[in-house]
Amino acid sequence: MKGKIPVLAWYFPNWHPDPRNDELHGKGWTEWEVVKCARARFEGHEQPNVPLWGYEDESDPAVMEKKIDAALAHGIDGFLWDIYWFEDGPYRFGALDRGFFGAKNNAKCKIALMWCNHDHGYSHPASRLSAKDALRAENPTLRTMVGNLSPQAIYNGTEYYIQQYFWRENYLRIDGKIYFVFWDLNMLLTSLGGVQGVRLVMDDFRRRVREAGLGELYLATEHTHIKGYGEGDRAKFNDTLRACGFDGCVRYGWPLRGDMFPAEPYELFVEEGLKTFQRDTSLCDLPMNITVSSGWDSSPRTVQSEVYEPVGYPWSTVVTGSTPEKYEKALRAAKEFAQSDAFTGHFVTLTTWNEWTEGNYLEPSERYGYGYLEAVKRVFGQE
Repeated sequence: MKGKIPVLAWYFPNWHPDPRNDELHGKGWTEWEVVKCARARFEGHEQPNVPLWGYEDESDPAVMEKKIDAALAHGIDGFLWDIYWFEDGPYRFGALDRGFFGAKNNAKCKIALMWCNHDHGYSHPASRLSAKDALRAENPTLRTMVGNLSPQAIYNGTEYYIQQYFWRENYLRIDGKIYFVFWDLNMLLTSLGGVQGVRLVMDDFRRRVREAGLGELYLATEHTHIKGYGEGDRAKFNDTLRACGFDGCVRYGWPLRGDMFPAEPYELFVEEGLKTFQRDTSLCDLPMNITVSSGWDSSPRTVQSEVYEPVGYPWSTVVTGSTPEKYEKALRAAKEFAQSDAFTGHFVTLTTWNEWTEGNYLEPSERYGYGYLEAVKRVFGQE
């Protein structure tokens, strides 16, 4: 890719009050409460992490204006925004509807949506008893927060996106087409009864976008959930994508090695992450957009008084030793790949802008200031 490489940061919106969170955690709760309670779980563990901007409400347009200005000033062109819509409607939309689109400068910032069609894990914080199923069975709010969606729920959600977002000048288009991501294609296959069911729903989605006068839809998915990916089965992988009617893939996050606990050095995390550029691109016949991750630490989402042992997410291995300088080297490797003939994608993604409770964020912190954003600017903001 010649010229300026488009850069999009993943955005996680749970830093504002939401009615479902009020039901689960109490009036006015946000995930900042989880950040505040985090502590070091082993020697060398960098917790707690404190946001330099404070524990701000992202649904406040003035707060979002600051985020947009910071992103644009440091070489980031826009956000790939996590959205959540369950059988009974939306979740965590205040940051987007009131915050982002209420911000006076939002038109300068590209935006695209990823429908996170997965179950809402009870991880704010989660007990090591792994009682998610029992909690869901007993709690009427959690019972509705599942990724298994009916055709009607998908219709309701997509109609909202068409009416509220797709017509906007700053909504991301690829080759003139509206860019939209589904997180988990395998979950769609389960929800809709297989390939034929998914294709019918996706074709209907495309038809309604056209009838709204908005042109064509570019459907992408986070490809690591597709059958055939884990075993490197190109035929199964690509046959599924094509049969379901998808146009491309995008990467979110990097893999952990799986043989280390409680810590994995950032250098090894980067080593594995850089391998995904060529591996993912070679596997997929469709365009593949790569990512760069600043780390991983989901320990804040665990009950802090319990022993930290490998009993399943969010008791994950923690990536340690990430610094802006090391991150910059990974960014440069991504830029080199994106400028090579091997790259088939349209942009580079950054994991993430603000997922503080999973240990990857670019927003300034008391520990590193604007260091991670400055690293992005040095690599992608100088063209």
